[in-house]
Amino acid sequence: MNEYKVGIDLGGTNIVAGVVDKDFNIIARAECKTAIPRPEADVCDSMAAITLEAIEKAGLKMEDIAQIGIGVPGAVNPVTRIVETSPNLFFTNWEVSKMMEERLNKYVKIENDANAAAWGEFLAGSAKGCKNAVAITLGTGVGGGIIIDGKLYSGSNFAGAELGHRVIVKDGKECGCGRKGCWESYASATALINMTKDAIRNEKAEFSYMLKAVDGDLNNVTGKTAFDAMLDGDATGKAVIDQYISYLATGIVNVINIFQPDILCVGGGVSRQGENLLAPVRAIVEKERITKYNEKQTVICAATLGNDAGIIGAACL
Repeated sequence: MNEYKVGIDLGGTNIVAGVVDKDFNIIARAECKTAIPRPEADVCDSMAAITLEAIEKAGLKMEDIAQIGIGVPGAVNPVTRIVETSPNLFFTNWEVSKMMEERLNKYVKIENDANAAAWGEFLAGSAKGCKNAVAITLGTGVGGGIIIDGKLYSGSNFAGAELGHRVIVKDGKECGCGRKGCWESYASATALINMTKDAIRNEKAEFSYMLKAVDGDLNNVTGKTAFDAMLDGDATGKAVIDQYISYLATGIVNVINIFQPDILCVGGGVSRQGENLLAPVRAIVEKERITKYNEKQTVICAATLGNDAGIIGAACL
């Protein structure tokens, strides 16, 4: 029996493929840029290429691989294996499994990327051993994965757990899904980058710490820029992070009030800030959650598998 599986994490910025062994270790990986927008076939070509590269790096052949899974952002139907809509990739009714099978000659499963990450954390990460857990990913968008009684929850149409598309600011910023004021528009890494750029534009250039930090080019702003500025004592950087954390915590309180999970783990690029992000989030949640007087409380922590969660979860769907 083959002990190896391949998981592909298809993100809005990067595509990563990893070979996963029976103990949930990633023994080899390969990656490339997503480079959206571009045709569906081109994206499939890239995913197939890095899959073959990762398998070769592992010293294996395709016949050694038991299965392949892909985590895709958006509304994914794992039964028909069609991506019904993916706002961040600009695709609808994408027959990704069929297209990948044509390239790799291997059955391919798909799942929402945040669901895959939640499943990875449940199998081998911070949610291991929990009955009820929620994982959120802070990346190009805000993804959500929900585990209830040890099973992935996806709703009757497989589009459940789209936690990033709950409105937290009525008539707020326009979201890629077509609504205004979605949590994703305020709490994603993309939102943090945009908030940082806006803050820099509103400063007097000669006094802008962050503008100097990015060498005067707003294209160099990342999700770390405001955090680094805050830690160096810059008031504007701190204001950006305070506002960002307020939006993030608002959405987390809503999630906890609805699901009351044992653990809520935070993944994605922004989660690499660790306690600089999570400690102030917890402080807000402790004041605002409906269960503030209960003995048992949801544990808020970083996703311990980091970006590997989506690969492991996709491989083991």
